[in-house]
Amino acid sequence: MGKIQSSVMVFFLLLILLPAAHEAYPHSMFNSAEKFHGGYRVQVATAPEFPQIDEPSQFLIRVTDGDFEEVDRFTMGIRFFYNDQQIDAIPPKSHSGAHWDFDYIWKNPGNHIVEIILYDMENSTSPLTYKFNMGTQSPFGYIFVIAITVGALCFAGVMGYIYIPKLRKSKH
Repeated sequence: MGKIQSSVMVFFLLLILLPAAHEAYPHSMFNSAEKFHGGYRVQVATAPEFPQIDEPSQFLIRVTDGDFEEVDRFTMGIRFFYNDQQIDAIPPKSHSGAHWDFDYIWKNPGNHIVEIILYDMENSTSPLTYKFNMGTQSPFGYIFVIAITVGALCFAGVMGYIYIPKLRKSKH
């Protein structure tokens, strides 16, 4: 009787989870954001998701219009702020296509404000400014990941301690 109940439970579990497998969406990056302003959407992200201090990381930018269609060309400048002080800037530069990926080295741990300015966009008489909050890896990031890993291992150990003896008894 126990095997039949287990089979029925697995069948219903698969039946319930089947619709979830139909539409799969990729994981959005933690250190990413998007904003709509002036009829355009700017998306930013970093790779890796939490850049390390004094190590190269990639800064990813994508520009689309209000209908989510990628723009053909844009002129963009970027300013980086840390503790309300501008620490770096990239002068305005024209780009073909909707993507701009470049290497960047973060010098300070914690949160930064990244100000992206679009120039010469259609239907816009002045530059469009987008502000994003971007973070870098701090030593506490490692502690967070380690704490979650230890918690998961402890949970697995407790579950194993409880259920493995029951499984051994049922087989004998």
